[in-house]
Amino acid sequence: MGKTTKIETFDASVNFATGCTNGCNFCYAQRIAERFAGFKDDDRNRRRFTVTGYNGENIYEVTTPMDRETKSGEIQTAVYPFGFSPTFHTYRLEEPQAWTEPKDIFVCSMADLFGNFIPDEWIQRVFKACEKAPQHRYFFLTKNPKRYIELFNNGLIPKENDNFWFGTSVPTPETEYFFRDDVNCFLSIEPIHDDFPVDDKPLKEMGIKWIIVGAETGNRVGKVKPKKEWVQHIAETCKRNAIPLFMKDSLESLMKNEFVQEKP
Repeated sequence: MGKTTKIETFDASVNFATGCTNGCNFCYAQRIAERFAGFKDDDRNRRRFTVTGYNGENIYEVTTPMDRETKSGEIQTAVYPFGFSPTFHTYRLEEPQAWTEPKDIFVCSMADLFGNFIPDEWIQRVFKACEKAPQHRYFFLTKNPKRYIELFNNGLIPKENDNFWFGTSVPTPETEYFFRDDVNCFLSIEPIHDDFPVDDKPLKEMGIKWIIVGAETGNRVGKVKPKKEWVQHIAETCKRNAIPLFMKDSLESLMKNEFVQEKP
């Protein structure tokens, strides 16, 4: 498969939406979006976007690519025209169709598509865009698994799509996560900050089919360095339940000969 992203877990990422209002600690996406925020004034004058209000938040819909001017005067595409404010880039919806070779695609790596600030309409349009390119597998990830449940209860998530994977980010053992036995579900334990025993029962009976684990990266003061036994406990649970385990590159030096990168 042709790889187009630096995220080692996937072959590509497509940011149909960018931005988030969850306010999570350790958010790499917010730092990137704010660094490359902004657009040229003449883009506003050409009315290339519409502004919508949703649950008191400012969110944006961009229908065509916009430009930004760097401090050095260079003109480049405004990937994050409104910084980390939720933005729907409708012109990207057809992007997966252009890739004929099957890929594992991380959907919205620079957003939480299932945050409470995202309209159902955006999510439905993303699902439809993915359905038009069924040669790929699509991996969704959220820190708000209750939104998955709401969408399922309202019949808004297609259960017949076996190439759709619904993941929950679980930074602590106490974090609730989403699991069902009739869809593909996975967990992302990143960054791991504590010993993380995983309950066998939901893994085996309720459809958790993949687990990703990684260490905190970056140069934050007080950055947590994981202990080997934390990861070993997860690995033992995965082995008992025949669940693929993917250790991010950040764990390779810690795990050494126990380092594995398995995919479903």
